[in-house]
Amino acid sequence: MLIWIVIAVVVVLLVLVAVGIYNGLIKLRNLVQEAWRQIDVELKRRHDLIGNLVETVKGYAAHERGTLEDVMKARSAAMAGGQSPAQQAQSEGLLSQALGRLIAVAEAYPDLKANQNFLALQQELTSTEDRIASARRYYNANVRELNTKVETVPSNVVAGMFGIHREEYFEVQSEERDPVKVDFGQRDATIPPPSGYAAGSGLDATPPAPPAGQQPPTQA
Repeated sequence: MLIWIVIAVVVVLLVLVAVGIYNGLIKLRNLVQEAWRQIDVELKRRHDLIGNLVETVKGYAAHERGTLEDVMKARSAAMAGGQSPAQQAQSEGLLSQALGRLIAVAEAYPDLKANQNFLALQQELTSTEDRIASARRYYNANVRELNTKVETVPSNVVAGMFGIHREEYFEVQSEERDPVKVDFGQRDATIPPPSGYAAGSGLDATPPAPPAGQQPPTQA
């Protein structure tokens, strides 16, 4: 009789542990899904802003048709539904590259850079890019925690029983990690070092040679 009581207690404990692990996995999965929805909201805002930016640029640089069309094609690809996080990251990276070329074109149009609507759009786009980066970090942190649970014992057993699987990270590609430059404000000029001084060498740099026939100054 006692042995059956022990077995029943062990079974109950195992069930409670399994339930706890399962609930933890579901909580993490829900956090991942919620974090992805936040990214999706910011990406949609980004796509809208880029569309408005293209329309504004078109009013000043309509003949830059190739660049404008490249941005809109990349935007359409990024807006396509049913993409996994990895596919979405790739699409957004291609859109960032096309947007970078558009911004480079806009640099040649002073009237465009002074347009108030254009300035407002580029400020909103900068803010949106920052929010996307923040949402991406939050999403990836939750994915990392979920994947760790799915791959480690004993939670991997429960995950396998209930079909809870790894999730994909939302990672930008290495060549796309630099943020898109959308600031058309005044830039700080870089002052070149005096002639004869090595860049970044400080006061220990070798001074320029004196003109022919002139003695170098005597150092104190």
